[in-house]
Parts: sequence; structure tokens; C-alpha cells
Amino acid sequence: MTTSVHGPAEEAAGPQGPPTGPPRSRRALVAGSVGNFIEWYEFGVYGCFATVIAATFFTPEGGGEAEALVRTYASFALAFFFRPVGAALFGRLGDRAGRRPTLILVVLLMTAATTLIGLLPSYAVIGAAAPWLLTLLRIVQGLSAGGEFGGAVSLMTEFAPPGRRGLYGAWQSFTVALGLLGGVGAAAGLATVLSEAQLAAWGWRVPFLLALPMGLGALWLRLRLEESPSFRRAPGVPDDAGAPGGGPDGGRRGAAAGAAADGPALPGVPGAGRAVRAPAGETVRAIVLGAGRLMGWSAAGYTFLVVLPSYLQSVLDASFRQALTASVLANAGFAAAILPAGALSDRVGRRAVMVTGAVVAAVTAFPLLDLVRDPAAPTAAKGLAVCAAGAVVGLMAGPGPAMLAEMFPTGVRYTGLGLAYALSNAVFAGCAGLVITYAVERTGEADIPAYYVAVTCAASALALAGLRSDGHRRALRD
Repeated sequence: MTTSVHGPAEEAAGPQGPPTGPPRSRRALVAGSVGNFIEWYEFGVYGCFATVIAATFFTPEGGGEAEALVRTYASFALAFFFRPVGAALFGRLGDRAGRRPTLILVVLLMTAATTLIGLLPSYAVIGAAAPWLLTLLRIVQGLSAGGEFGGAVSLMTEFAPPGRRGLYGAWQSFTVALGLLGGVGAAAGLATVLSEAQLAAWGWRVPFLLALPMGLGALWLRLRLEESPSFRRAPGVPDDAGAPGGGPDGGRRGAAAGAAADGPALPGVPGAGRAVRAPAGETVRAIVLGAGRLMGWSAAGYTFLVVLPSYLQSVLDASFRQALTASVLANAGFAAAILPAGALSDRVGRRAVMVTGAVVAAVTAFPLLDLVRDPAAPTAAKGLAVCAAGAVVGLMAGPGPAMLAEMFPTGVRYTGLGLAYALSNAVFAGCAGLVITYAVERTGEADIPAYYVAVTCAASALALAGLRSDGHRRALRD
């Protein structure tokens, strides 16, 4: 496997509409996306029910509501800090054993942890064990989520037809929006049909339990999945490392590939550990740079899409339904922009689209927050502004997965892009709720969310400015 900077240029594939291509590519798109949907569905639910979860698991006698909310977001952030661990662990496995078996394991862990949160006894029932058990399940979710992104993006971009890598990768971000919308929609629906007392007593558990049938569906899709063409081309992968159970859709190179191996195989893992790897220093630099390029997407995304409901409730005294409405509008704008942004990046390049998103987010952060908290502003204007804020994040999220995939060769792609994404989310997204809530409580400064978005997006724009303008036209590195 070569570690050259770029392969041959790819040809444009015509107008960018809904993904087309071989059936295997479409199957990979669906199977890669579905696990991401479940992951972000749970995070949307957790964000919407943060105040309820705080009262259920983090409010012993004598504890205050603000203290409980901070502890809830600390548990939220902890799961994010285990994402890089999961990205490294599962990324290593996925770069050695294959994308398919690793993604199957990841979706099993993710589904089990989310379902168990819905069954977990409260603080009133089991005492101090409740927050510890919740935190343990959040750690498992963090590990599995860390392994999900790198594998799914590797799979989807490696299967993408020429000239459509940005659009195919954008489906990973699109399922983030769908998952968040699904979680927020489930919370909003329950808030409509149940009383606040019913929500607090048992209603909040229902969305977590729904992860079980969704996870079983995801497992079925991934069991039918084939290995990616790029991984099958990697030196040392045998001919039967393709479709489930091997067969004619497996690898294509025969014994000559095995002769190119440069190290011993892992016991019980065909072809494991034998592909040529990029230099470690080069990979580490790419991971750090990739995390910096995603900084604005991570920070603005979580501030506008996840933290906003609790912020509106705790700081601006909005009702639970008002906060959920704002979150639905923001996520709707986010979802609407992602696929067009990914498709546009296949035409004009990742740099142009992502830098535009980061700059616009940085410039509009303060005016947006001023409008949202202005009691005299029309409700329609507030809704439109929140929706537009989500769309700006979508400009960064659409091309982001393909941009990361293009930074790493096949032998370290799962690990490298997974770690870059996980580190960015751990530092700039997972901590968003904790940092914003704590800073507002300590300083009384209501502009903290705007400062957070403006600074991180400005830094991200600088990192993105170094992208190659023609990177979208070049083949993925083998």
C-alpha cells in the first residue's frame, strides 16, 4: 500500500443529486449511516432530558438544581472523552480486521448501553449507585461512538463512486441531524402527550428503550454488509475478505498480495497487521490538524443543536416546550443544509464550503443570541434565526467526513479520521454544555455561548484555509 500524498485525479460524476451507483455502494451507505443515527438519537434525547435526568440521578438530598445539571453535563462530557479511546481501540481493529466486523461489534455495544439507560433505577431507588451506573453506561456509549464514526465514514467514502465522495460522506453528518431530530422529536412528542410529572416519573425512559428495535435493525443491515473495496485492496488481505462468508465478491489480488505483506498476521484475524502503514509522525500530525479543522463544527453544532434547550430553560426562563421547539428548528436547518453542502463540495472543493460555514458562524454568533433572548423580537424571526444557525453548521458538517477521509491512507484511515473526529468532539462538543453552564452560573454573563462559538469557529476557519483546493478531485490514498 502506498502512502503517497494523493492518487490520480477523479473525474466529476455529473450533477450531484441523491446518491446513485452500484447496489453495493447504496447498501454501504445505509448500513454505515444507521449506527450513526442511533448514536445521535440518544445524544439528542439525553440533551433534551438533561434537567429530568439531573433530578432523577444527580439530586441527592440537599443538592441544588444547578449543581445537578452541571453533574449531568459532566457525565455527558465524560462519554465524549472516552470517544478517542474508542476511536483508537476500534480504529486499530477496523484497520486490521476490516470495517465490517468492527462496525457490527460497535452497534451491539451502542444499542445495549442506550437500552440499559432506559431501565436504570433512579437515585431514590438505589441511592449513590445510580449516577455511577449511568456514568458507566455513558462510558460504554462513548467507546462505541468513538468506533462508529471512523468505520462508517471509511466504509461510505471507500464505496463512493468517483466525484461523489463529498455527498456520500455527507450522509454520515445527515444521520447526525436525523438522529438529533429523532431524539428531539421523541422528547417533544412525549412532552405533548404526557404531563411534566409523568415525564419525570417514567416518560423520559421511553426514547431510550426505543433504541433496542433500532439497534436490531442496524445489526441486520451490517451482517449483510460487504467489506470495502479499499480495504480488500490492502496488501495481505486474502481473496475471501469481502462479502459475508467470503465468496466471489471478496478480495481481488490473490497470492501476490500476500507476498507483499510486511509483518505477521494477528491470530485468528485474516490479513491482520500486514498492510503497510503511514509513518506515525505523519498520522499524528494529520489527526491534530483534522481535529482543528472540525473544531467549529463540533463547538457550534453542540451549542446550537444540543445545549440550546437547557440554556433557554435555565438562563432565559423558557418553557420546556419552547426550548424543544427551538431545538427542532435548529436541527431542521442543520439537516436541510448537509447534503447540498456535501454535494457542493464535490464541485467547488471542501475548503470553500467549510471555510464559509465557519466564518459565517463566527460572525453571526452574537447577533443570533441577542435576537433569541430579545423579548420584543417576533417569534417567527427567532425561529428563522435558529433554523439559519443550524444551516450554517450544516455547511461545515456536510463536507467534513469526506475531508477527513482524504487526509489519511487506507491503512490508518479508520483510526486516523476516527481519532480526529473524536478528539474534536471530546474537547469542543462534549465539554460545551459543561463549560457554558458552569461559566454562565459563575459569571452571570449570558453571552458565553456566543463567545464559545465565535472563538472556536474563527480558529477552525484558519485551519481549514490550508486545505488543497483540488483535494476533492483526487482519489483516496491507498
